[in-house]
Amino acid sequence: MTERAAEKSIVVGVDGSDASMAALRWAAGQARALHAVVVAVHAWEPVAAGRAPYAPPAARPTPAEQRVQAAQVLASALRTVFGPRIGDRVRAVVVEGQPARVLLEQARGALLLAIGHRGDAAHGRPVPGPIGRACLRGATVPVVAVPAADVQPGLRAIGAA
Repeated sequence: MTERAAEKSIVVGVDGSDASMAALRWAAGQARALHAVVVAVHAWEPVAAGRAPYAPPAARPTPAEQRVQAAQVLASALRTVFGPRIGDRVRAVVVEGQPARVLLEQARGALLLAIGHRGDAAHGRPVPGPIGRACLRGATVPVVAVPAADVQPGLRAIGAA
């Protein structure tokens, strides 16, 4: 599925990490406050290019297996955050491609793009990874980087007390 987000939507990158799960939770709360739809996006790249050429073919997953695994990662994240009943205000999008490029494309026309980030334990500052940095540089919509920690005093949904 490669359609881009509709206007009243919040796009969130989901890779199954704690940070992306926090971003998905935050995006869900923000979407409720703004009466928007959450578009949960999982981008995947074929892993064959990253395997050693001498690796046995059985060790290389097929593109179809990789697609299924990507869909499972996203489905698992959605079940973890929303439970068994996800509802019609959440759309799941799985796209083959470079993650930053896919997220930027999906976020065109959305209200915002939410991504997770890991914190710098030594200094307490956000440390975006390469995908986060690419999203921050190339986004045409506001980008919110949500920390993996459960307590996020600086991030509050609009209208929340």
